[in-house]
Amino acid sequence: MNAGSNRFPRIVRSLSALVLLACAPFAIAQVAPSSSATLPVSVTAAGNHADISIGASSSPIAEVSLDFQDATGLSPASLGASARIVDVSDPALLARLPGSTLTTLTSALPMMLTIEPPATGGLSFRGTGRMEIHTHALPYSVGSSFRVFKAPLGGAFHDVTDEIAQGSVRARTTYGGFSQFLILVDLRSTSSVIDEKIALLRTQIDALPINERGPLNAALNQAEAAIDDADHAGAIEAIDDFRSRVQDRAGQFIANEWRATRDVENQAGQLVAGINSLGFSVAYLRDFGQ
Repeated sequence: MNAGSNRFPRIVRSLSALVLLACAPFAIAQVAPSSSATLPVSVTAAGNHADISIGASSSPIAEVSLDFQDATGLSPASLGASARIVDVSDPALLARLPGSTLTTLTSALPMMLTIEPPATGGLSFRGTGRMEIHTHALPYSVGSSFRVFKAPLGGAFHDVTDEIAQGSVRARTTYGGFSQFLILVDLRSTSSVIDEKIALLRTQIDALPINERGPLNAALNQAEAAIDDADHAGAIEAIDDFRSRVQDRAGQFIANEWRATRDVENQAGQLVAGINSLGFSVAYLRDFGQ
């Protein structure tokens, strides 16, 4: 069972076939563990869709797809995508991860993806986008602890997962903006992850116009109370209500545009991304426990 897959719509993507099986670990193993090496990246983009192939064209380490709701100026150059091998024991990187030793970067895929559109590139979008990182370097299992983490440049990483699916691993997330992404093994308790996600959503709600805060806090309170009572169906219903209200109010009452010039805040997109990830964790708690 893939937690969250029955609640959030899947976007059909056209991905080129991955040929990486044993080749991915071999390709990574050639980089010394203490090194940081830039990886080749090939980007195609048009309309509302982009594909990023990471690694050698004959044996990519991972393929990434992005689907936007409403993008303007999307092109390979305007996306600003890059990737590199990172040192899994680098103290500076470890300091950016939550949970002390409970969140770890696996040596099978020590890769950081950065999507940092240049300010002069002309990219903008409204609402949210959907990202999938597809790799054969990681094995899939039911109830997997692999998670997508996101951080601002040089900042703290937090869990943004809203689906982990097989094939070998397809890690999916919703985004309202960009920066750096990792796939980590997260061994923290699901309850602590849920608490962290609720706290982040409350911080984002506090930044909204005052008239928008009350109903969203009420829906989040309802979800939190249902989680505490192990009423997972009630929690998911409250999460759905939260998402629907944000989407209904986006644009007119809640800002919902992201621009490469960074002069606006995509509040609606970030809220939807956050509530989707909370929904994933609630479903995981329901299906697999702590």
